[in-house]
Amino acid sequence: MVFTARHIGFARIGGRFNTFAGAVRIAERMEDSSMHVIIDAASIDTGVRMRDDHLRSGDFLDAARHPTVEFYSERFIHRSGSRWTVAGALTLHGVSRSVTLDTQYLGLGTGLEGEPRAACRATTELHREDFTLNWQSVLAHGIAAIGSSVEVTLDVQIVHKA
Repeated sequence: MVFTARHIGFARIGGRFNTFAGAVRIAERMEDSSMHVIIDAASIDTGVRMRDDHLRSGDFLDAARHPTVEFYSERFIHRSGSRWTVAGALTLHGVSRSVTLDTQYLGLGTGLEGEPRAACRATTELHREDFTLNWQSVLAHGIAAIGSSVEVTLDVQIVHKA
């Protein structure tokens, strides 16, 4: 689960959340499937401790007051071939908004212990202001320190649990 945001107008800064869990219920008709993902907001990791501490603070995620980020969906919409839209609600910083994941089913495989796995990749773009993540610093020449949009990519492996 990785994200990328603009920094000082032109650079791109990436990061990830290291702690998360989820469940996907695959229905007989894929369109009737559902998923729920919970992310530990404090597990944000950009590789720079000072930046990570700032992202956990009240200026951004406010992980002390909002310890989790959650996504829930009951809408899997087939687009074509292996492409799906997963529509749901993302709760971030105490604010819930509708979000769609552009998802590609990558196929079935077998894990190291012989367990069947399904893989997919999902992407979306979030806008910080939609979740009241409004902190901003303006640099020389009016350049925003941080861009308003954040690109999110999820590489997911689903393992059957009995």
